[in-house]
Amino acid sequence: MAAAIPGVGQGTLYRNFPNREALLAEVYRRDVEELVTASSTLLAAHEPVEALRRWLDRVIDYAETKYGVLAALEPAAWQDLVAHSQNPIEGALGHLLDAGKAAGSIRADVDAHGVLLLIAYLGRLDRDEWESTARPLMNVVLDGLRRRDADR
Repeated sequence: MAAAIPGVGQGTLYRNFPNREALLAEVYRRDVEELVTASSTLLAAHEPVEALRRWLDRVIDYAETKYGVLAALEPAAWQDLVAHSQNPIEGALGHLLDAGKAAGSIRADVDAHGVLLLIAYLGRLDRDEWESTARPLMNVVLDGLRRRDADR
């Protein structure tokens, strides 16, 4: 693991993290934190649908990384991490959806929990089809979230 981080020795890692799982869990937590804070940052810089599109792109990147991190953890450890990350991620998505609803560009009959259920099915993709399939499917989700009468 230490070889993957240039200039950081194994001793430095294990002084800060008692084991490999603790290090991977921290990487996962930071990725979740970045994903959650990105919603406000993106809304400050873009109109709601574009902010949502960019955030969903980050979700795809996050999910791809998550595969590797979660696969390296014991089932109890990753289940705990996923359980603790669901509410913050749902809150960030809700923030984006609410902004789109207020602007009139996102359907009023959707909520973050439902959208996360749709997105969760991307986890069923095989690793070899991830690159070619995940983003097109996420575009279908985004198109379904837009109001039909809103300008595209």
